Amino acid sequence: MKHLSFIIPVLNEAARLPALLAALQPLRERGVEIIVADGGSTDGSPELARPGADHVLVAPRGRARQMNAGAAQARGEALLFLHADTELPPEADRLLGAALQGGAHWGRFDVRIEGRSRWLPLVAFMMNRRSRWTGIATGDQAMFVRRELFERLGGFPDQPLMEDIELSQRLLAQGLRPACLRGPVRTSGRRWDERGALRTIVLMWVLRWRYWRGASAQSIWEAYR
Repeated sequence: MKHLSFIIPVLNEAARLPALLAALQPLRERGVEIIVADGGSTDGSPELARPGADHVLVAPRGRARQMNAGAAQARGEALLFLHADTELPPEADRLLGAALQGGAHWGRFDVRIEGRSRWLPLVAFMMNRRSRWTGIATGDQAMFVRRELFERLGGFPDQPLMEDIELSQRLLAQGLRPACLRGPVRTSGRRWDERGALRTIVLMWVLRWRYWRGASAQSIWEAYR
């Protein structure tokens, strides 16, 4: 499907960008617009991105701000937000196009987490099941949304964490459930490997519970860090 824009927020991702963008070139040749929104990298990420992207821009640091800046430059009728450590399936554009043509307003892919911990397959399974049950999508799942709807809701909220959950809640408040594409996308388990899988699982559940109970995104971010 043409008229798709993929927006990739990056910060010092020189080690990952070349392979990520190389994998996206077949989709780009089929008409997908690739936008890289850099948050002030010091490792040459913008220069590495330019050969494989349609637009490379520098935005105020912060994933939500970078994604909003990328969306403001996009020409596609639908936007997909892709983390630099996440790999889409080769037919992602066609899967997404079929969902949109079928009436979907927004959605996400199932995720597979790759890393050392034996707990990661269970983490991915629970993430996918929880998302289907609650309608909440996370950035690791490559969220996508029709641009008109994204703009009408004001884009991602300007907050340092949980911007994906907040946007999901705003979309659900419109009576719109997500399309859950089985994909899957493959994402890095580096944060689980670095911090310990069980510790990270517990931490993320606690933070989401606190956010649901009304804690500010800033306090959640400080606890996460």
